[in-house]
Amino acid sequence: MGMNVGSSGGGGRRGGRRSGKKAPISEINVTPMVDVMLVLLIIFMVAAPMMTVGVPIDLPETQAKAMNSDTQPITISVNPAGEIYLQETAIPIEDVVAKLEAIATTGYNERIYVRGDTAAAYGTVMQVMARISAAGFKNIGLVTLQEQDK
Repeated sequence: MGMNVGSSGGGGRRGGRRSGKKAPISEINVTPMVDVMLVLLIIFMVAAPMMTVGVPIDLPETQAKAMNSDTQPITISVNPAGEIYLQETAIPIEDVVAKLEAIATTGYNERIYVRGDTAAAYGTVMQVMARISAAGFKNIGLVTLQEQDK
């Protein structure tokens, strides 16, 4: 019970220091870091939708409704020159099935979307679909744009 509250033994100064220098502040100011993180978040939110598909394809327009999807499908694209892309990687038509089997996480039930440019040869798009179907994949779909009312 004999505690001395008023005296710190340092001549009345804080922390017992006797020199005239102030102690460095050891606190981190997080406000600038939060500001930078919010700016980066906004940049990535704006930029992410622009990075979804890297192969430029002019899709045909139809009156079909958009499909609801929970998982990201595998996308195969055919450009006007007849080149075939698996996601964003160019592959020869002979390797389509082997690459699909290698990356399909749900086996032959994997959703596969075929995107064919309006100027692409119909035969090339059908060859790709026929190879995928013959390999045993069941969920194959064609990607189009919805028609705009004029």
